[in-house]
Amino acid sequence: MTTLDSPIPRFHLAVPVDDLDAARAFYGKVLGLEQGRSSDTWIDWNLHGHQFVTHLAPERQRRIHNPVDGHDVPVPHFGLILAVPEFHTLAERLRAAGTRFVIEPYVRFEGEPGEQWTMFLLDPAGNALEFKAFADDSQVFAA
Repeated sequence: MTTLDSPIPRFHLAVPVDDLDAARAFYGKVLGLEQGRSSDTWIDWNLHGHQFVTHLAPERQRRIHNPVDGHDVPVPHFGLILAVPEFHTLAERLRAAGTRFVIEPYVRFEGEPGEQWTMFLLDPAGNALEFKAFADDSQVFAA
């Protein structure tokens, strides 16, 4: 089954960036996303089958953080739920690229429903990303 055939709808997300060249280097080279159409003010990216767009918008709003598990979680944030091996491969790729994590990769709810690996980082424009991986995908919405 291809991403286009998936029964899960694909999302479209646009985020502001203050430097398209830095966005191109981070999303294209560090994260390894395929670049789609672009102009002088935006770039389309294939984020695992989802349409993700970086728009040139030099004005930034203030950051907000919420306390979660003793960490200051940046809000808003976005990312992907990956398989556990993909999560660790990405974490190593980010470390190799010299990425500074907002929250280093760690496991939450170990041995409990919803056990998951998670990590937070910022793109060059300050947009917060979270990548996570569940020990059991059926527990994504565990209460």
